[in-house]
Amino acid sequence: MGDSISWLINDAPFGVTLLFFFLGAFTRGNATYWVGRGIAKGVERSRFEKRLHAPGYLKAQRFIQRWGALAVPLSFLTVGVQSTVNLSAGISKMPLRRYVPAVALGAALWALIYTSIGMAVFYAWLALDRPWIVAGIVLLAIVAFVVLRWRTREREKQAPDAEQPSEIKG
Repeated sequence: MGDSISWLINDAPFGVTLLFFFLGAFTRGNATYWVGRGIAKGVERSRFEKRLHAPGYLKAQRFIQRWGALAVPLSFLTVGVQSTVNLSAGISKMPLRRYVPAVALGAALWALIYTSIGMAVFYAWLALDRPWIVAGIVLLAIVAFVVLRWRTREREKQAPDAEQPSEIKG
């Protein structure tokens, strides 16, 4: 079994790795879309059903049905947005004739990036003498960044608004 895993990581041809990443991204995107469709269907049978027919929601739904296909492939070029966009596409009931080609393009872009740049970074990481030390340092840097950002936002919330100009007495 160790040999098969070694082949998958070290010796897989570019095309196999590309196909693997494409199928993973395509499957995940579609699964998230269908979860969104399920959420929309569930809301239709609840007390929130009226909101699905509100003018603002209907306008947003028409917008996503018409232009949302551009958002889907672009979301695959970002970090942390893919699921939200795919879920929104499902909730808004984006037609499959627009969604499937869009998610296929996005999955292909994602797979190409991860098969080339992503795997190069992965192999460089494996080549290090102690990759877990580097992973730990990266994790600590991320935690420090998040904590500092959170503290800055908390200070901004607690700080009084900019001083209002005082009235000139004269």
